[in-house]
Amino acid sequence: MYTITLTHSHFLSILQLASPALPVGAYSYSEGLEMLVENGTIKNSNSLKNWLEAELNYGSIRIDGAVMIRGLEAAKMGNLADLKRWNLWLSAVRDTEELRAGSWQMGRSLIQLLSKLAPETLPLATAVGYPCNYAIAFGIACAHWQINTDAALLAYLHSWANNLITAGVKLIPLGQTAGQELLLELQTLLNITMSEILTLEDDNLICCSWGLSLASMQHETQYTRLFRS
Repeated sequence: MYTITLTHSHFLSILQLASPALPVGAYSYSEGLEMLVENGTIKNSNSLKNWLEAELNYGSIRIDGAVMIRGLEAAKMGNLADLKRWNLWLSAVRDTEELRAGSWQMGRSLIQLLSKLAPETLPLATAVGYPCNYAIAFGIACAHWQINTDAALLAYLHSWANNLITAGVKLIPLGQTAGQELLLELQTLLNITMSEILTLEDDNLICCSWGLSLASMQHETQYTRLFRS
């Protein structure tokens, strides 16, 4: 059993950052799920679970998580050059315009929110420049509120899974209970994925996400859409 110890204030801070109510627009992105539901690749709870498990095991969320903790550490040490470098790197490795635009929009929204909640973070945001990826903005927030790396990464992964399950509930559609059961079933894998990401060296930041990339590319021209990506 993996144990993370947090003070009450740190616990509340990470709950706020990982909350679906955080006004960053995460609810408007399905990361290709909308296309996958339309073409029948995902049609029930089991196929959604299989997709999410594959993404956690091999997909680009691992890269996002790894860059988030690198942004957190850079922000914590005041290493502005590394903070900017990792932001540019993450933008460069996006496979599609929609995925890049979604990351930039959510990053911008979180930076704007931080400017109100924690104006002390503005020098870090300024150093990163525009556009800022969501993973980097999340890392800056965690560094400011002194969230330890393990808790920050687990919350980031949980927030990602929760958002896509919510999208699946709307699109497939699934019942709310089925969505919560699926989130509960992913807990063990979320912990395992967190542990694996923490061991990744810079030269091992790779993923296999061609299925996501193809779905995202096709979503751009999908006839009817509920989601922006």
